[in-house]
Parts: sequence; C-alpha cells; structure tokens
Amino acid sequence: MVTADDKRKAHFIFAAVAVLYWFAIYVYVPILPNYVAYLGGTLKMAGLIVGSYGLMQMLIRIPLGIWSDRIGKRKVFISIGVFLALGSSLLMGVFPSVSTVLIGRSISGVAAATWVNFTVLFSSYFAGEEAQKAAGLAVFYSLVGQLLAASLGGYIAQAFGWSAPFFVGALVGLGGFLLSFAIKETKWADREPLKVSELMAVGQERDLLIVSGLAILTQFMTFATAYGFTPLHAEAIGASQGELGLLTFVSNLPVALAALFTSGELVVKLGEKNAVVWGFILGGLAAAVVPFTTSLPMLYVTQALGGLGRGVIFPILMALSIKTVPEEKRATAMGFFQAIYALGMFGGPMLVGIIGDISGLTGGFLLTGLLGIIGGGLTLRHLPGDSRESAFPGLSKR
Repeated sequence: MVTADDKRKAHFIFAAVAVLYWFAIYVYVPILPNYVAYLGGTLKMAGLIVGSYGLMQMLIRIPLGIWSDRIGKRKVFISIGVFLALGSSLLMGVFPSVSTVLIGRSISGVAAATWVNFTVLFSSYFAGEEAQKAAGLAVFYSLVGQLLAASLGGYIAQAFGWSAPFFVGALVGLGGFLLSFAIKETKWADREPLKVSELMAVGQERDLLIVSGLAILTQFMTFATAYGFTPLHAEAIGASQGELGLLTFVSNLPVALAALFTSGELVVKLGEKNAVVWGFILGGLAAAVVPFTTSLPMLYVTQALGGLGRGVIFPILMALSIKTVPEEKRATAMGFFQAIYALGMFGGPMLVGIIGDISGLTGGFLLTGLLGIIGGGLTLRHLPGDSRESAFPGLSKR
C-alpha cells in the first residue's frame, strides 16, 4: 500500500530533480547571446544558437513520446535527459567557440526534449481531475530551477569569467543525474505495446492542435525576448553581466508565481479562455515596448509584466493538451504538444535575429508584440470553452 509519506517523498524527489535539471540547462542563458557576441558571432548566429535549442525539441519530442508510450517507461528518459544537460554544459565550458556553443546548445535541446517524460510521469502522481494542478506544479518546479539559474548565472560569469556558468551547470546536472535514479515510477500492468498508428492518431486531435498552435506563439514571445534578445538591449542601455542575470530573474519570477497560482483557484475563478486571452495581451504589450525602454528599472517592469502573462498561459495550455487523453497515450500527446510549440522556440529567435541584422531589433520586438495580440484573438475564436463566460463575448462569437 502506498502511504501519504511515500507520495510526499516521491513528489519531493521529482521536484528536486526537476529543479536541478532546469538549472543545468539555464544557468548560462542570461549571458548566452552576449557570450556569442563576445566570441565573434553575429545576431543571426546568436539567433541560430538560441533557436537550435527549440529545433532539437521540435524534432525529437514526438518520437520520444511515442517510444515512451510503447514501452510504458518514463524514468529512464528522465535520467538520460539530465545526463545530456550536464554533458552539454561541460562541452560548452571546456571548448569555448561559436561552433561548440551551437553544438552544446543543440544537445541541451535534446535534454530538454525529455521534459515530456517528466511531466507525464509527474501527472501520474495525481488523479485525472487534478490535471491542471499537476501541470501548474510541474511548470512551477521547472521555473524554480530557471529562477535559481537566472539569479546566479550572470553573477557567476561576472565574478569568474564567461565559461564559469557552464561548469557550474555541469556540476549541478551531475547532482540531478544521480538523484534521478531515486524517482518513483508507477509500474504498469503487462500489456501489448501500443501500435505506432494508434499513437500517431493522437496528433490529429483538433483540441490538441489548437492548444499546441497557441503555445507556439507563447514560446515565440519567450525566446525572442527573455531568452533571446532582451539581454542585448539591456546591455546596450548599460547592464552588467550580473544585471543580465537579474533581468532573467525578474522575467521568470512572475512566470513561476503565475504558474503556481494557475495550479490552484485562479483558473476556476477567471476561466481558462479568459486567463489565456489576458496572458497573451499582457505578454505582447510587454514585448512591444522593450526597445523604447531607456533604463534598467523600466526594462525590469516590462519583463515582469511579460513574464506574468506567459506564466498564466502556459500551464493552462499544457494541462489541456493531455486533459482528456488516456494515461497510456499521454507521453505521445505531450510529445506532440511540446514538439509543436518548439517551433516558436526556434522560429522566434531566428526571425528576430534576422530582422535585427537587417534593420535593428526594434522591428523584431514589435513583431513579437503583434503576435501576442494575435494570440489573444485566436484564443477567443478557437480555444475550447470552459464554464466561465468570455471576457469579450461579442468578439468571441465572430
């Protein structure tokens, strides 16, 4: 019999591994585009490096989800993912060059692709009706790791040099890898492996495609700004390496808090559709005003507001992606969801980087803001409704 203490212990171990895993992947992110520029890379190359992280996830997450569902295992993929996180950090630290950073960040994208298995395994700790709570908590733990990384990464680089955050990431990743072997995985009853055709059919579900498409825009906003080119604008208005870390922290703290509240009563009171609409509007407006900020405090405010918007959106979309999917097909559904939204992680920084090389970053930030507003409109029109009335009933019926 599984006791309450056993459940708490399993939950704690999962949370600890998730935090260490994301720390290893993100500790160098606050200085990554600036580091590429330091190594001699162009804005286009910086965009390619930032985007390669999303590209690898886009390519790998669907087959990874199908493979996981076919064999009925999640934990082994989690351990592999944490190992790749530490390996990619170590590679970039030992061999500093633009090409090595591109390879290393691509490998970290492969590592991040295993988040499919993290989220599906964690959801198995909860009853089906608690999908929203599980998704909110999983996102919260990932953001705790990213927040800790953001808090320290820039200051580590400032104190010990550009390569130091990569070595710290590798060390923390090693701790997460060793702890991952203690993660509890529910044993499945013996069953015939599901056919690939059955699993592929999951990706044809209309609601899954809708929430995945909306998630593309969310990730576009995130990786074009907070994890993309906002640090370059910050440096242009006088930010130090340590302040770049603080900028990422300020961007992510509201995301984490919003994700935590989204796992509770907020969505029940506001309604899923309304929450996503307002999240897109807030995120889009925050992105659009970035190039017009002339001081770091102003920039911090825009990033905090943008993070709040994105933090409301993402857990809701993630929960909806598997809400009605049977347990044995959830890794596939999550794989589709995360692979499709990775298009925004790749396309956002790539497109804004190209625009930046041609005409400056202002146009890229304005485009990002416009896409946020478009995301709000698409949500009104296409996101499956919930028990609450729309905040814009006239528009949602058009």
